[in-house]
Amino acid sequence: MHKPLLSHEDEQDGGYKRYPFAALEDYTEDEDELWSLSSIPESTNLLAGGEKTYDDVEAKQKKLAYPKSVFFIIGNEFCERFSYYGMKAILTLYLKFQLMFSEDDSTIIYHVWAMLCYFTPVIGAIIADTFLGRFRTIFYISIIYVIGNGVLSLSAIPPIMPDLSTKIAVSLIGLLLIALGTGGIKPCVSAFGGDQFVLPQQERQLAQFFSIFYFSINAGSLISTFVTPVLRDDIKCFNDDCYSLAFGVPAVLMLVALIIFVIGYLMGLYKIIPPEGSVLTNVFGAIWHALRSKSKSKEKKEHWLDYASDKYEPKLINDVKILLKILVLYIPLPFFWALFDQQGSRWTFQATRMSGDIGGWTIKPDQMQVINPFFILMLIPIFDSFVYPLLAKCNILTKPLTRIFAGGVLAGVAFLISGFLELKLETTYPVPVKSLETRLSFINGLPCDVTLNLPFEEEQFALKHLEEKVLKSVAIDGAEHDLNVTIDLDTSNCGDIKYFDNILQTKVFEKTAHVIMITADTNVVKLVNVDPADEIEKSNQGLPRLRMLYNLEQDVPLNSSVLIKGKTAFRFSLSDKGHIAGTEFMDVEPETFEVFLPTEDSGTESSSIGSFSVKMGGVYDFMVHKPLDGSNVTSVTLYEVTPANTVHMLWLIPQYFVITVSEIMFSITGLEFSFMQAPSSMKSVLQAAWLLTVAFGNLIVVIIAEAKFFERQALEFFLFAVLMFVDMVAFAALAVRYKYVDQNGEIEDSKEKQGKSGKENEAYSDDETNF
Repeated sequence: MHKPLLSHEDEQDGGYKRYPFAALEDYTEDEDELWSLSSIPESTNLLAGGEKTYDDVEAKQKKLAYPKSVFFIIGNEFCERFSYYGMKAILTLYLKFQLMFSEDDSTIIYHVWAMLCYFTPVIGAIIADTFLGRFRTIFYISIIYVIGNGVLSLSAIPPIMPDLSTKIAVSLIGLLLIALGTGGIKPCVSAFGGDQFVLPQQERQLAQFFSIFYFSINAGSLISTFVTPVLRDDIKCFNDDCYSLAFGVPAVLMLVALIIFVIGYLMGLYKIIPPEGSVLTNVFGAIWHALRSKSKSKEKKEHWLDYASDKYEPKLINDVKILLKILVLYIPLPFFWALFDQQGSRWTFQATRMSGDIGGWTIKPDQMQVINPFFILMLIPIFDSFVYPLLAKCNILTKPLTRIFAGGVLAGVAFLISGFLELKLETTYPVPVKSLETRLSFINGLPCDVTLNLPFEEEQFALKHLEEKVLKSVAIDGAEHDLNVTIDLDTSNCGDIKYFDNILQTKVFEKTAHVIMITADTNVVKLVNVDPADEIEKSNQGLPRLRMLYNLEQDVPLNSSVLIKGKTAFRFSLSDKGHIAGTEFMDVEPETFEVFLPTEDSGTESSSIGSFSVKMGGVYDFMVHKPLDGSNVTSVTLYEVTPANTVHMLWLIPQYFVITVSEIMFSITGLEFSFMQAPSSMKSVLQAAWLLTVAFGNLIVVIIAEAKFFERQALEFFLFAVLMFVDMVAFAALAVRYKYVDQNGEIEDSKEKQGKSGKENEAYSDDETNF
C-alpha cells in the first residue's frame, strides 16, 4: 500500500509533488505511517501546507549530522513487518487445516482478527500521546507482540498441544496478543522516527528517512510473504506441514525487532519526546459538549457545534466542522476494504483449488498474496510518471474524489473477475454423490478379460486386466442396496482361476463412492467392496490426495507398510483387514513417486516395483497388485478418482492487478485528499478514522460470511461486486455535495480562485457537482 509523502516544490512552482519512491507501502495495515507525520512538531512545513523554501534559511543553519538512531528504527520496522506479514500469509490455512475450522469460519476469524488490528491503533495512539510517549509505548507493547507470536508458535507444535480444544484456545489468545501488539505500535513507529530529526533544518533528511522506512516495509512484506509458505509446506514437522516453524521464524524476527529497538536506546541515540496530550479527546469532548448543550439550550445557532463555544476555542470548533464534512465521505469507504482484505482469505482459498505447477516448481496458494505488493512497487511510479499525466491531458480523473470513485468501481470489477474465474473452477470440482445415489468403480484384478452386466446398465461392458470402469451416479432405491453383478470370463485363459459364479452380490450405500475389485480367493472369483470407500473431494490445501489399494499374497506381512518415495516420502500401512483392502487417504506432494514393497521382516525392499505421478488437486488410488497367473511380478497401477486442478494459479493475476490499481486510485488518493483537506490539528483524528474504515470493512466480511447467503463461492463474489458498485453510487451522491477547502480551512469559490496567483490546485472544484 502506497502512502503519499507530500512536500512543496520551490517558490517558483508553488504546487505539490509526490516523492513516489519515498512513500512505497505494500498493504493497508500501515497507512497510519503517513498520518503519524502529523505528530511531528509544527515547526516543519513539510506536511503542514505552508510555503516551503530551500534558500537562505537552510543555508544559514548549522549543518546537522544524520541521526544514527533512525537505522535502529528502520531495522525494527523491517523485522516487525516480516513477522506480521509472514504470520498473516499462512493464517487462514492454519485456521482451516490445523484448528479444523470450516472455510467460512476460518474466513470469519481471519477478518475479526484483522478488524482488531485496526481498532487497536486508536488505543495505541491515545496511550502514546497522553500517557507513555512513543518510545515507551513501542517498547511495552512490543513485549506483548513478542509474547503473542511465541504463544501462536507454541500452539502449532503437536506434542505441546495434543488436544484440539486447548490448541484452539491458545492460538486465539496468541492472535489477540498479536492484534494488540501490531495495532498498539502501528501509529508510533514512523512518528518516533520523525522525532529524531531537527526541523526545519533536516526536512530533506526526513524525506529520505521515510523513503528508506517504507522500502523496509515493502522488503519485509515481500520476503516474508514468499518465504513463510515455503517453510510451511516444504519442511515437514511431526509428519505434517511445519506451521510451528512458519510461525516460529516470524516470532524470532519480532524478538529481533525488539532487541534492535532496545539497542538504540541503550546506546543513548534516541531523542524521546514526552506525551503532550491527544487531540482525539478534545474532538470527542467538543462534540459531546455541543450535543448536550444543544439539548438544553433554546438559543438557535448557525451550526450545532457552535453550542460548544462556551468551553472550547473557536479554532477547534471550526476544525471539527471541517473534520465532520470529510468524515461524511468516509461512510461508504469500509466496503472497499471488505473486498480488498479478502486477498488473504477467500482469494487464498480460491488458489487452493487451482494448479501451481511451473516446470519443476510449484506455486503455493498462500504465496499468491505476494502479487499485490509486487504490483504496488511496479505500478506506483508508472501511475505517477505516466498514467496520471496522460489522463490529465485528456481531463480525465484529475480530481481526488473522481479517482476514489474509479478505484472503488475497479475493486468491484476485480470481484467480477474472481467470480467468473470461480465459475470456471466449478467445472473442475467433483460431482457430489447425492441421496439415493451411489458411485461405483469396478477394477478387474483377474489376469484375463471379464464382461460385466449390471441391472441398471442397458449394455454390458468388458474390462481388461487392471482396467477400471467408473459409474459416477447410479440411482438406488434406498439408503442401502444389494447389487447383483453378472460376470463372464474364459477360465481357460485366466491363470489359476478355475471356478466362478455367474452372479455375484455386494452391498452398496447411498452417497458413497465404492471401489469394487474383481479378484479371486485362491482359484475362485469373488467381488471385494474395498473398505474404506473412495473419497472424491479434493484436498483443501490444493495438494494431491492419495491412498493405496492392494491385492497381495499371504506371504506379505500385515501391519507392515509400502513406501512411496520421491523428493518426499510417505508410508501406507497394510491393515489387519486382509491382503485385499485399501488404506485411508493422505495429502502428498505433487511429484513422481517410486514404490517399494515391505520385506518379510517388515523392512523395505531396495528396488522399486514401479512409479507414478500425481498432480495438484487430483484424488488418486494406486493399486499394488500381485498377479493371479502364477508369475512373481508385482505391479503398480494409478487410478484417477477426481481430476487434478486444470486452471492455473496465474489466472489469478488479472484480479490481483485490478485490485492493486483500485488500491492505488482509491486508498492513496483518499489519503492525499483527506490529508490536504483536513485542518492541521485534525490530521491525527483522520488517521484514526481511516483505520476504523478498514476495521469496519473486515466486519462487513464477517457479517456476509456468517450469513452464508450462497453455497456457491462464485455467487458470493458477484454479491460483493454488486454491493461495491452500489456503494460507489452512494459515495458519488455524497461527493457531489462536497466543497473543497483551501489549506487555511476556508471554502474555495470561483471568485477567490480567479484572484489567486500561481499554480492552482486542480483538486479544487468551481462547482459543487464537479467532484
